[in-house]
Amino acid sequence: MNFLKRNSTILLVALFSSVLYYFFAYHTVRTQFTQVVTIWLLLFSGYYLLTKKTKIPTNYYLAIAIVFRLIFIATIPNLSQDFYRFIWDGRMIFEGFNPYISLPEVFINEGNYPIKQATELYAGMGAMNGSHFTNYPPINQLCFYIAALLSNESILGAAIVMRVIIILADIGIFYFGYKLLKNLNKNPNLIFLYLLNPFIIIELTGNLHFEPVMLFFFVWALHNLQKKKWILSAFLIAFSINVKLIPLLFLPLFFFWFIKKENNIQWNQFGKLILFYSIIILMSIALFVPFFSNELIDSYTNSIGLWFRNFEFNASFYYVFREIGYMFRGYNEIATIGKITPVLTILFLAYLTFFKRNNLFETLATSMLFGLSFYYFTTTTMHPWYLATLIVLSIFTKYRFPLIWSAVIILSYQAYANTPWKENLWFVFAEYLVVYLFMFYEIKTHSRLSGKNCYEKEKESGL
Repeated sequence: MNFLKRNSTILLVALFSSVLYYFFAYHTVRTQFTQVVTIWLLLFSGYYLLTKKTKIPTNYYLAIAIVFRLIFIATIPNLSQDFYRFIWDGRMIFEGFNPYISLPEVFINEGNYPIKQATELYAGMGAMNGSHFTNYPPINQLCFYIAALLSNESILGAAIVMRVIIILADIGIFYFGYKLLKNLNKNPNLIFLYLLNPFIIIELTGNLHFEPVMLFFFVWALHNLQKKKWILSAFLIAFSINVKLIPLLFLPLFFFWFIKKENNIQWNQFGKLILFYSIIILMSIALFVPFFSNELIDSYTNSIGLWFRNFEFNASFYYVFREIGYMFRGYNEIATIGKITPVLTILFLAYLTFFKRNNLFETLATSMLFGLSFYYFTTTTMHPWYLATLIVLSIFTKYRFPLIWSAVIILSYQAYANTPWKENLWFVFAEYLVVYLFMFYEIKTHSRLSGKNCYEKEKESGL
């Protein structure tokens, strides 16, 4: 109680933020760009005060983070339509269908309604989503199935079930992230840079994106890897991949973690590395077995390939490459560029794998951060919720540019204020200009500081 009296400002900030979250959740749609941005910036102002102005006991931080999430419990997502496809896939499994080899569009066009509320779900997901095969891995599908199992006749009920799963995953991220930070001799309350971030609360809890489930398994895996429990870590990484495929990008970076100690290569540890990779790959394949069919590989790879060949949104360097293509070829070169950018990412990951000291946890996390950032900077499609992984990784490093990105990425939603949907590239330019300026500032600043001094200052300064 004495703490509350001494920190009435923090309570007022939390209360004001709760009111803003309520208005965002229940009285805002994504076409209201001015209202969206205004509430967003006010929430980030409160986030800054909560995490920078004072040190708050962990239990108060956690309570505030949970209350913010519970405000969204009975809402229909207002910034994304993807959850309609989640519900569709879960109900398809519930009715005995394989979601990987069936198209919603085909059922609707034939007048065949295999699940409850089929027409409402198809209308909600949109014709573009309904015309493509699902690309959500098996454990993600399990979450959808649980929603169908517990609420097979209500869209809102299914949304509530999925939201509870996501909130529980965030609590799991807190538990293992807090322990991992303590093991690394860092301020464990740094985990609240993730948990209290308005972007995380709105995009993930509010809009039902399942990055928290992926990150729960991945942070748990990193916690065990740091404690040298690498077999359990391998299984957990496989589970993480089977929620979202993103952790696949990190696999090469574990190379020196196993075979390098200080500056010496220990080739006798190579067998552990091979077993580590084997567990991840075999477990990932095994989780797809219940859905296996002759059409599975073609439908799934085709769905993944669409992200590189057809879709474009909130891209960075890709838009520059696209304009160059228009200048010299006269048409959109996405099919060609979409094949080149993954190769560039692979080459950059190879550089990080063999030229960085990834046998140190801090360096490993930093390599993951910049490896994934490079992919996002060059991809054709950068949806806002992808940022969640960068935010989690950043708290284990000395870099904070993902937090800045999480504040300015709201500019990408200006596209939805137009009818029909259309991006204004000046907003995209402004978003990435801020991100790049802050990122290069951090790189330049930290290059002049020793890691030891930087970590000591961070530990003393709280959040």
